[in-house]
This record gives sequence, structure tokens and C-alpha cells, in this order.
Amino acid sequence: MKPAPGRPGPPPHIDIHMQSPLWKAQPMTDKTVRNAILAAASTLSIAESEVSIVLTDDASIAKLNRGWRGVDGPTNVLSFPASGPKTGDRARLLGDIVLAYETLARECEHEKRVFLHHLAHLTVHGFLHLVGYDHQTDAQAKDMERLESKIMARLNMPDPYLAHDLGDA
Repeated sequence: MKPAPGRPGPPPHIDIHMQSPLWKAQPMTDKTVRNAILAAASTLSIAESEVSIVLTDDASIAKLNRGWRGVDGPTNVLSFPASGPKTGDRARLLGDIVLAYETLARECEHEKRVFLHHLAHLTVHGFLHLVGYDHQTDAQAKDMERLESKIMARLNMPDPYLAHDLGDA
């Protein structure tokens, strides 16, 4: 299910919770995550909403992955969409995005990706899940990947589905 375009309004409210000190190794994390959410929300015309980001480690995300998906082990990103319409003057809670530092860092090293670019992509990916996008079928995956590439271009970052972005930022 894809969101209907909204009318312009205030940008999403973004709460970032750093649960692991590992993230302090990347001082631009907060700015990168915020910019990724704002670019995704703007692209989809989503306003008057709220998103929580949890920056954690492999051990914590592995527990969530096991409990919610039945998958034993860490993953790079998990999304937990909230349900319910916007009520009154309060922003609609879209949900939570959880990111694991070690998995993200390993993927960057293995795939020769720039850490902050990969962080932005996974944040965008998680946000799209919150608003109803999925990749269970080839058609869904293609649609989601096209949108992710468009949002990454708005961020002036490489397309994550083309050649890897070599670098060490």
C-alpha cells in the first residue's frame, strides 16, 4: 500500500535515540539520518508526522529480529510501522526505524560503500517501509528501489543500486 500524496505542511518530527556508543564514531550520523527522512518525506509529500530512529548494535537488533521476525541474528535495519490515523492537532506517528552499527559497518567494508551514504540509504529504506512500501514481489521491489534511488539523488548521494560508491567517508 502506497501513501496518498499529502498537502504541504510541517516536515516530520524526528526523534533519534542513540542506544549504542558505537555510533559516536560517525559524528555526522544525526544529520545524515535527519536529511534522509526529510528527503523521503518531501518526495512523498508526507508532512505532519513523527518518526523515531533507534541507533543500536548487533546484539540489540538481533533480539528484535528474533522476536518480531523469527530470524536468528542481526540485520542492518528494521522498521516498525505504527497504526492509526492522525488525530486532532497531533502529528501522525509513522513508527520506528532501528539501525545496527556493526552490520552497517561490515556491509560498507565488504561492499566498499561510504558509511554515511549507506546509512542514508538504509534510513530511506526503513522510512519507505513505515509508509507502506514493501519488496515481497519483484514489482514491489522494483518500485521501492526506483523510489530509493530518486530520494538518494535528492540527497546528492549515489544510487545504491548502481555501481558501489567507493570511498572511506
